[in-house]
Amino acid sequence: MPSSRNAPTEGEGHEERKLTDLAARPTRVRHKIIALIFLITTLNYADRATFSIAGSAASADLGLSPVQTGFILSAFAWAYALAQIPGGALLDRFGTKRVYAGAIALWSMFTAMQGFVGWLPVASAVATLFVLRFLVGLAEAPSFPGNARLVAAWFPGAERGTASAIFNSAQYFSLVAFAPLMGWLVHEFGWRAVFWVMGGIGLCGAAIFVRYIHSPSRHPDINAAELDYIEAGGGLIHLEEKGAQAAASTFTWANIRQLLANRMMLGIYLGQYCINVLTYFFVTWFPIYLVKERGLNIVEAGFAAAVPAICGFIGGLAGGFLSDMLLRRTGSNDIARKTPMVVGMLLATLIIACVWVDAEWLVIVLMSIAFFGKGIASLGWAIMADVAPKQLAGLSGGVFNMFGNAAGIVTPIVVGYIVGATGSFDLALWFVGVHCLITIFAFLVVAGPIRRLELK
Repeated sequence: MPSSRNAPTEGEGHEERKLTDLAARPTRVRHKIIALIFLITTLNYADRATFSIAGSAASADLGLSPVQTGFILSAFAWAYALAQIPGGALLDRFGTKRVYAGAIALWSMFTAMQGFVGWLPVASAVATLFVLRFLVGLAEAPSFPGNARLVAAWFPGAERGTASAIFNSAQYFSLVAFAPLMGWLVHEFGWRAVFWVMGGIGLCGAAIFVRYIHSPSRHPDINAAELDYIEAGGGLIHLEEKGAQAAASTFTWANIRQLLANRMMLGIYLGQYCINVLTYFFVTWFPIYLVKERGLNIVEAGFAAAVPAICGFIGGLAGGFLSDMLLRRTGSNDIARKTPMVVGMLLATLIIACVWVDAEWLVIVLMSIAFFGKGIASLGWAIMADVAPKQLAGLSGGVFNMFGNAAGIVTPIVVGYIVGATGSFDLALWFVGVHCLITIFAFLVVAGPIRRLELK
């Protein structure tokens, strides 16, 4: 008879089968990656909004006019937009992990430094606030192109809409999570405390990013089944490897010309600029609008701003899920990406209706519907993951984000001049609403069919 000494027992056989099943079943590391990207992007947007929350108290303390406030609010976007192309090129050249982690640490330090500005003479304070917010924008420049690279590397095409919607929805969740906290800090400890607390949280975020972000092909927790699944679906799992970075031809004028000469890319760039007009109104002037136009105090404004933010967050997730569902059912990028875009932007135009509304609660309802629609339409980064040339994922995202965040330069300044000249936000709301309609035109008429751009 054969010896049973070396034969596995029933319990041992069960464990072996369990281990085999686990080895064959794809891990879900990509879900942990997108969760971390979401948290980092939440901090990113919260740091952008610090002066929006602290702005009323800081303006009163420093004696700032609406025009001066508008320029300070725009300082971030000047640097952020101008540094997008260099930031994208750095990502392609040195990899996402090193560049992005350094960016988080730098923008957090510059955020914290703004808390010391209140102790300077008023003339110096205005200039110093502008410079520090400019430096925050410079440091944050690689963040969204970095997000796009991570999504392109970690997610198959059929999941990119949802993944991109998750990190993009952080712009709303940041105010849900941090606007009440920042409003409370201003009320209890003064406006400088906002910058110190947010800067400290950001430095912790940088350490967590370094610990957990890796290339898919080098991540210690991923198994072969998940790698195969991502790669089979079009995920660029080797995007972050040194060989791919060294081979990448990143910033050249010829590459820039190819991106800017393409009608599809120009339509996408125009659409992102227009949709970001609404974004930047929300993260710059919206809390101030609630205080100055609607008579709320800073704590009430912090909580009131969180309501549209929650709706924008829900809309962002819904738009991503809807887009990926349409892609699976139709196989058409055009239908999957553009349908939520059109529906969402039509809802967003309801922001104009606030011009004729007196009741504060109805203003919040209309703003909530508008930002829910904006969330549904926020698929620009999913589209970039679909269309960017494989060799230029970072640079393409940088150009895209440069155009999009030019709205961050224009919007705060234009609104500042409108409010300064008219004493009202009515024309400012019209300014924002019209750009929602231009977004639809840009994606439907200018961009044309959505497809991956091949370099010549």
